[in-house]
Amino acid sequence: MLRNPLQSYKTISLETAPPGRLVLMLFDGAIKFLERAKLGFDIEDPVEMTETVHNNITRAQDIINELNGTLNMDQGGEIAVVLRDLYVYMENKLFESNIRKEIEGVQEVIDRLSTLQEGWSEMLEQETAVAGRERPNLF
Repeated sequence: MLRNPLQSYKTISLETAPPGRLVLMLFDGAIKFLERAKLGFDIEDPVEMTETVHNNITRAQDIINELNGTLNMDQGGEIAVVLRDLYVYMENKLFESNIRKEIEGVQEVIDRLSTLQEGWSEMLEQETAVAGRERPNLF
């Protein structure tokens, strides 16, 4: 059976990505679903609007729960505690936004996730640069 090449590529990317890159991919996914939820607020059909907003917020919540669940509270120190609190806050904000069908909470979570995503991306770039300096130049 032939598989969808794009889906195969995505699966391989997820299975082979380093842990730091996976976290970045999770941030990307949560933001993508929340952007889709925001678009759902503009749908005129109330049933379709509710379904679109709900489904996309729920997907983002699942990702945030995954991020929260993978925190290493034993070794993560204060950063892990702060992230846990932030993830719980975002989860609650999305829950309220979904129930009340209010876009403001969705945008707030997008802003917070975007800040985390930017910081995480910068950290990975710095790690890559440091690792590159530590490798001997063979050419």
